Amino acid sequence: MSENMKASPAAKADPEQIPWNRHTHQKRTGSDWVFDVILYVLVALTIVVVLYPLWFIVIASLSDQTQVSSGAVTFWPRGFTLAGYVRVFQDARIWVGYRNTIIYTVFGTLLNLLVTIPAAFALSRVEFKPRRVLLFLFTFTMYFAGGLIPNYILFKQLGLLNNMLVFILPGAVSVWNLIIARSFFETSIPEDLHDAASIDGLSYFGYFLTIVLPLSSAIIAVIGLYYFVGHWNDYFTGLIYIRDSGMEPLQNVLQSILLANQTSQMGAGNGGQNALQEQQLADQIKYGVILVSTLPLLVIYPFLQKYFNKGVMIGAVKG
Repeated sequence: MSENMKASPAAKADPEQIPWNRHTHQKRTGSDWVFDVILYVLVALTIVVVLYPLWFIVIASLSDQTQVSSGAVTFWPRGFTLAGYVRVFQDARIWVGYRNTIIYTVFGTLLNLLVTIPAAFALSRVEFKPRRVLLFLFTFTMYFAGGLIPNYILFKQLGLLNNMLVFILPGAVSVWNLIIARSFFETSIPEDLHDAASIDGLSYFGYFLTIVLPLSSAIIAVIGLYYFVGHWNDYFTGLIYIRDSGMEPLQNVLQSILLANQTSQMGAGNGGQNALQEQQLADQIKYGVILVSTLPLLVIYPFLQKYFNKGVMIGAVKG
C-alpha cells in the first residue's frame, strides 16, 4: 500500500481546517480571562437594562399600586391583584379593537410584501434602465411630503375617510424597506443563478418565483416584521381619519380606556379614600394597557429572531 494510502486523513488535512483543541492553540493568558469577564459583565448589564423595564411593567400591573408608589415593588409583585386587567377586558371595545388591528395588520402586511418585494427585485436588475430614475422618485418622498392637511384632503377625495382601507392602501410601500430589500437582492443573490435560469428558459417572473423568493426568506421575514410592527402600533391614522368607533384599532381603543379612567379619577376630586382607589386603579389599567398592546409582538418576535439576526447584516458584506 502506498504512502498516500497509509496516511491518515488528519495528516493530510489542512491545519486550518482541524477543529480546535487545547494542543493546537496557545494557553489563554490572564488578559484574555480579564477581557472575557469584562465582556460578560457588559453583556449582562445590557440585558438587565433592556429587560428590566418590561419586567417592571409586568410586576407593577399585578401589584398593589400603594406598594408600587412607595418603591416596594422591585423584582416581584406585591399585593397581587388583577383588577387592572379585569377593568380593561370588561370593556367590549377592546375585542373590537383587537379584531380591527389584526385585520389591518395582516392584510396591510400582505399588501406591503406583495408590493415591496417585486418592486425591490425589479430595481435591483441592472438591465432595468429606468431603475435609477424610479429609485430617485421613491427616495424623494422620504424627504419631502405634502403634510397632514393635503393628505387629509386627498384621502377625502379618494373616499378613504372613515374607511378601513385607509390603514392599508396609503402605506403600501415603505421606501426604507424597499431600499433594504433592493440591497439584499443586489448583494445576496448571485447573478450566476439568473444566467443558469436563462439558459433553462426561465422568464424573469419564473426566475423570481422559483429561485429568488425561496432564497429570500430572511429579508421577507425581516421586512414583514417591520411592516407588522408598524401596522400594529399605528395610532395616528385612527386618530385623524376614523370617526366610527367600530373601525378603531386597538391603540385608539386603549387610549380611550385610559382617558376614561383618568377622567373618572379626576371627577372623584377630593373624595378621600375613593379618589385614592380610583387613582390606584387608573395606574393598574395603565400598566395593563401597555402589556395588552405589546404582548402579541413579544410572542411573535422569537419565531422571527433568527431571520431578524440575518437581516441585520444585509448589505454589510459584499462578495
